[in-house]
Amino acid sequence: MSTDIRIKKGLSIKLKGVAALQLSASVRSRIFALNPPDFHGIMPKMSVKVGDKVQVGDVVFYDKAKEQIKFVSPVSGEIKEIVRGAKRRILSVKIAADAKDSFKDFGKKTPGNLAAPQVKEALLESGCWPMIIQRPYDVIANPADTPKAIFISAVSTAPLAASHEFALQGREKDFQAGIDALAKLTEGKVHLSVQGIAGSFLNDVRGAVVHKVTGKHPAGNVGVQISKIDPVNAGEKVWAVHPQDVASIGSLFLQGKYDPSRVVALAGSQVESPEYYTVIRGATIEDLVVGKLKEGKNRIISGDPLTGTKVGRKDSLGFYHDSITVLPEGDHYTFFGWVPFTGNNKFSVSRTFLSWLAPNKEYELDTNLNGEERAFVITGEMEKVMPMDIYPMQLLKATMVGDIEKMENLGIYEVAPEDFALIDFISSSKIEAQDIIRKGLDLMIKEVG
Repeated sequence: MSTDIRIKKGLSIKLKGVAALQLSASVRSRIFALNPPDFHGIMPKMSVKVGDKVQVGDVVFYDKAKEQIKFVSPVSGEIKEIVRGAKRRILSVKIAADAKDSFKDFGKKTPGNLAAPQVKEALLESGCWPMIIQRPYDVIANPADTPKAIFISAVSTAPLAASHEFALQGREKDFQAGIDALAKLTEGKVHLSVQGIAGSFLNDVRGAVVHKVTGKHPAGNVGVQISKIDPVNAGEKVWAVHPQDVASIGSLFLQGKYDPSRVVALAGSQVESPEYYTVIRGATIEDLVVGKLKEGKNRIISGDPLTGTKVGRKDSLGFYHDSITVLPEGDHYTFFGWVPFTGNNKFSVSRTFLSWLAPNKEYELDTNLNGEERAFVITGEMEKVMPMDIYPMQLLKATMVGDIEKMENLGIYEVAPEDFALIDFISSSKIEAQDIIRKGLDLMIKEVG
């Protein structure tokens, strides 16, 4: 039986360009990339060099600090280029793909018959371990730890976010096997949050506590669900896994192969026909959007509009992303645009414009910030969109000055950057709240560990 969680605080942003529930196969990219910056906090050490041949599942690099955490090739082919930045930091490893993939065989297993160390070893050897994210700090989980619980959020509330139920269609057995494997890694419970859609197989998953979650964004954020179900205190750790990654973990055990596939929503007001595509991690953005976008100056985002990363056509799909969003570039300005009650396509939280009169209207918003950074003063607006039991403004200020004791007392262990995405959107001060929290978490890792 499921338990219900209702989130009252938050904000639903309705944008034009929601992906239609139909699935197509994307064009296979010639170049795929594995990007170390996608994995925050790791120090990559290369296992291959330019010209080497790799199969799907072969190790490309590993974490220098924790050598058992490996990052593997999503395709078979040849290492074409290792892109480096300042101080020879590795930014991207590009792989020229073969016409057809060959897979490294990890052996089929039944996760229910394995002990926890065997499950952990299989995930580490296959390159699936980076799919497991640790709270606090929002980094790849430490294999030496045992979490008090594992959380999976199959709830989509972010604007233009992909539907997890649709993306997992046909992968019911893989998902169940993934749940069985993850259950071996914790002495606590596996918590699965769902939207309670009638007929969805997610409502009947075995081996997990199912929670029906309703409410405005950020109800779908796993951090919000953790705070309502089993909050993280100092010294405690929980793990979180994306629903499609749960299926990929299950596929590893059932098929004996690393599964790099991803169902991605191509969405946004600048997409001609928004829909879903089956892709492989690290695919080139150009191959995913070519011929599908409207004319004009567009911003392509790997991820959703609130937490995604701006990318170019030659860049690749982010490792953890299940959507590509395309919005109009906000490089224009409106004369006297600050005048209240002007314009019928402006969305406002503070009722400066008339959007509150049409709560179900979909908007075609661009990326314009509508102002510059201003004084960071008390307005009460942040608390209206923060459903977690923290004081967001006070935490942000403590983080900005690096006051570790206050950061701990104000709940830094409970949050991740994505939990402050709405604050980025609604804040009249125009501060970069997600960036501030990320830097604060990095400080905690350095000083507290």
